[in-house]
Amino acid sequence: MSLRTRITDDMKSAMKAKDSKRLSTLRLVSAAIKDRDIAARTSTDDQGVSDSDILAILARMIKQRNESARTYEEAGRLELAQEERDEITVIEGYLPKQMDDAAITRAIDDEVAALGAGSIRDMGRVMAALKTRYTGQMDFASVGPRVKARLSG
Repeated sequence: MSLRTRITDDMKSAMKAKDSKRLSTLRLVSAAIKDRDIAARTSTDDQGVSDSDILAILARMIKQRNESARTYEEAGRLELAQEERDEITVIEGYLPKQMDDAAITRAIDDEVAALGAGSIRDMGRVMAALKTRYTGQMDFASVGPRVKARLSG
């Protein structure tokens, strides 16, 4: 089952269960996907965005909510911060399991070896390969410095 279908089915289930918090979060996700569909639409391609694009949308939504929650906490608005964290929990249910540090290190080593990367100039190629293969499974903001360190030394 595609990620888009799963989100739609879960949205229907949340409606039936009258789970308003989950429903509102899933509606936000659905709206973000539809926005991306519209932006990506061409006259020859009516398929919409792929599952990997949806994973990128979900990751971006989680990042935005983490930033908002931090801002709310700094302002003393703990109830709003908790709402953001609740939305993060719902969204994370659609992302693949996150890789642990050892698995990330192996993935970086594998890609470096596969591409024959030997210097920092190859960092873009390595990061692109990692993003293609491991979208949603690792935090690329923290992986970037690790790839740089691996290629530098």
